[in-house]
Amino acid sequence: MQIPNRLQPFYENLVFERHDNQMVINFGPQHPSAHGQLRLILELEGEKVTRAVPDVGYLHRGMEKMGENMIYNEFIPTTDRMDYIAASSNNHAFALTVEKLLGIEVPRRAKVIRMMIVELNRIISHLFWLATHALDVGAMSIFLYCFREREFAMDLMEDYCGARLTHSSIRIGGVPLDLPAGWLEKLKSFLEKMPENIALYEGLLSENRIWKMRLENVGIITPEMAKSWGCSGVALRGSGIQWDLRKEQPYELYDEVEFDIPVSDSGDSYGRYKLYMEEMRQTVKILHQLIEMYPSTSSEIMAHAPQYISAPKEQIMTQNYSLMQHFVLVTQGMRPPVGEVYCATESPKGELGFFIRSEGEPYPYRLKIRAPSFYHTGILQDLLPGSYIADVVTIIGNLNIVFGEIDR
Repeated sequence: MQIPNRLQPFYENLVFERHDNQMVINFGPQHPSAHGQLRLILELEGEKVTRAVPDVGYLHRGMEKMGENMIYNEFIPTTDRMDYIAASSNNHAFALTVEKLLGIEVPRRAKVIRMMIVELNRIISHLFWLATHALDVGAMSIFLYCFREREFAMDLMEDYCGARLTHSSIRIGGVPLDLPAGWLEKLKSFLEKMPENIALYEGLLSENRIWKMRLENVGIITPEMAKSWGCSGVALRGSGIQWDLRKEQPYELYDEVEFDIPVSDSGDSYGRYKLYMEEMRQTVKILHQLIEMYPSTSSEIMAHAPQYISAPKEQIMTQNYSLMQHFVLVTQGMRPPVGEVYCATESPKGELGFFIRSEGEPYPYRLKIRAPSFYHTGILQDLLPGSYIADVVTIIGNLNIVFGEIDR
C-alpha cells in the first residue's frame, strides 16, 4: 500500500502487530456523521481514541487557483460553494476585501441590506447546525422543528435574490437589488416568532438528561488550545475568550447596532451549544435594529466608482459612455491598484478572511482564503485522544465544520 507523505509520521509510529484491544480504523470519508468528506484515521484502545489524524482533500477543487484565473466579479458565485450553508457570508467577505483594495465606500442602504442578508444567513446556518448536530446525537424532533424555521428564512432569501442555497446576493460595491415590496414585513413576522422557537429548542434539549450526558464535559477546548490552533467564532468564545470581529474590528454598520457577545467558560460541547442558542437571540436583536434603520437611508445601493463598477442599469440603457464602460468591465474586468490586502469577517463559523495580492491586472496575482473550519478540523488531533468512539461524532458535529471551505 502506498502511504501519502503527509501520513508517513503517523504510520511509522503505529504497531501493526495484533493486540486484543488495539486497532486502527477509518472514520469517513463516506460516513453520515463526517459532515462532508472528512477522513479521520483513529487509533483505538478498546473504545477509547488514543490517536487521531484528520486527512482532508477529498473535496478539493482548487478554488483559490480558480480565483486567480477569474476577473473579480466572476469569482463571486464560486465563493458560494465554500460554506454553502451560509453562502452570502462568503460573498460578503470577498466583496469587502476587494472594496478595501479599491478604496471605495459602499452606500449606507447597501450596508443595511448586506447586514440583513448576512445576519439572516447566520440564523439559517445556526438552525442547520442545531438540526444536524442533534440528529447525530440521537434527537429526531428538533431536526424537524429547526428545518421548519430554516425554510421560512430561506424563503426570505429566495424573495430577495431568487436563490435558496447559493445566493450570489452581494456585489463588489454594494448589492444588486433593493429589498422587494413587503420583504421587511415578512422579515419582521419571522423575527417575532424566533424567540418562542428558540425557547422551544431549549425546552427540548437543554435539560434533557441524554443530551447533557452526551455533551457535558465532552470535547473540552482549553483557552490555550483554542488560541494555539487559531480557533474563532463559537469554538473560541466557548473557551472563555470574548472575541468577535463585529465588535473588535467593526465593519459595515456593526458599530451602530447594539448586541452582546455571549461567552462560556465551560469549554465543552454543551457550553458551545448554549452559545449558539444565545447568538440566534442576538442576531434577532440586530435584525430588528436594521429594520428601523432602513427607511432613513437613501435609495443608492451601489458605490459610484466608474473606473471599477458599472453604472446603474438605467444609465447603461440610455447613455452611450455608461454602456461602453459596462462592456469593458464585464468582458475585460476592472484593474485595481497594485498592493496587498487582507479583510476578515465574523462568519457563522468564525473568522472568514480573504487575502488578495494585486499587480494591477484584471485577475488577482494571489488569492488566499482563511476559512474557520480548516482550523477547527486540525484541532481534532489534539481534541479527540482520550475520548470514546461514540463521542467522536458529537465533537465533530459540535465544532460545526463544513468541507466546502476546508477543501478549497
